Amino acid sequence: MNTLTVTAKGQITLRKDLLKHLGVQPGEKITVDKLPDGRIEVKAARPTGTISDVFDFLKKEDGPSLTIEEINEVTARGWAGKR
Repeated sequence: MNTLTVTAKGQITLRKDLLKHLGVQPGEKITVDKLPDGRIEVKAARPTGTISDVFDFLKKEDGPSLTIEEINEVTARGWAGKR
C-alpha cells in the first residue's frame, strides 16, 4: 500500500510507479469515482467514441483523401491531445 501526502491546497501527487501501473503518461487523464465508506477508485481515463468518429475526423472537405503520412500526423496529434 502507498501513502500519499495531501498538500495545503488539497492536492496529492501520484508516484511514477502508480502512474505506470495505471498506464498513464504525462498529459493523459485519470478518473476518480467516489465509493461507499469514504473510499475512491482511480482509473486511467480511456478515449471514448466510435471508429466512425475517426473516419469522420479524417475527411477533407472538397479535396482528395488524406495520404498515409497525413493520417499518421493527425493520429499523433490526437494521441497527444492536440487538434
